[in-house]
Amino acid sequence: MNSDSNIALPPAIFLMGPTASGKTQIAVELIKRLPLEIISVDSALVYRGMNIGSAKPDTQTLAHAPHHLIDIRDPSEAYSAADFRLDALRAMADITTRGKIPLLVGGTMLYFKALLQGLAALPESNPAIRAKIEDEAAQEGWPALHAKLAVVDPISAARLHPNHSQRISRALEVYRISGESMSSLLAKQTHEIFPYRTLQLAVAPSNRDALNQRIDARFQSMMCAGFLDEVKNLYKRSDLHAELPAMRAVGYRQAWAYLDQENLSERLTREQMTEHAMIASRQLAKRQFTWLRSWKDLHWVYFDIDPCADEVARANCLESTVAEVEQRVLSFIRTG
Repeated sequence: MNSDSNIALPPAIFLMGPTASGKTQIAVELIKRLPLEIISVDSALVYRGMNIGSAKPDTQTLAHAPHHLIDIRDPSEAYSAADFRLDALRAMADITTRGKIPLLVGGTMLYFKALLQGLAALPESNPAIRAKIEDEAAQEGWPALHAKLAVVDPISAARLHPNHSQRISRALEVYRISGESMSSLLAKQTHEIFPYRTLQLAVAPSNRDALNQRIDARFQSMMCAGFLDEVKNLYKRSDLHAELPAMRAVGYRQAWAYLDQENLSERLTREQMTEHAMIASRQLAKRQFTWLRSWKDLHWVYFDIDPCADEVARANCLESTVAEVEQRVLSFIRTG
């Protein structure tokens, strides 16, 4: 429900959900029916040259349904949640000024959170400390560093999987730089006023097994579409390495490791790399569900679809899901 103070604010729609849940397809159909413009909320889609593994909409789709905040960075460059917040607010203001409604679509939950609440004042990354953490991980393993994090920041550790290397590394880095835990710094965060009233939706198959099958099928399709060749082209670049945020994206991280065999203790086969990437994608979906289960004011739209269904059944499922989302959006707009 919107308070009286919120009703005067311009509207914005959030369309969230786990990976491979069909968010982009739904968004593309929605803009055919409603005065919406899409803003991507995806930490991989911001990078140029990362198309297949990020499930980036193809050229034809983008011609009919342009997405803001796609292909705005080179993979050698970092892109933070703070960067996203500034870029998204600019795009939203532009869309609103032109009489349309921002439709923010993606699965990077930290970006959504940063957009709504602002960001805590965390210390900037320290390359020397980050390198020392990476060396410790190489010698002891990420579960051991997760255990170290649990001693100094049990709240952050409880939220992270023992193999979630990037988040564990950052939380330890923050503590070693500042002497304070990331959780305590986040608790001091001053919430910023978000200048929009929002309808926050999440879409997902009603059956988790069906989602896992969609995830596996999508990655297999990516492999057939030339994903490994895409990563090979990135791997050949002298300015890219495995620790860059772009190369730590799910799928890319596993493919890079496969190509970088000399740095592995055991050589991987193509099939093992594929399986590792699918497992990592399923783990990502699990983390996204964890975020979404604790999200306030969230409206779920579930759909039933057999992963082996034919094209007609898939089209009917998409149509019914889009129709339900459309009705929710129309009802939300009318309340303003």
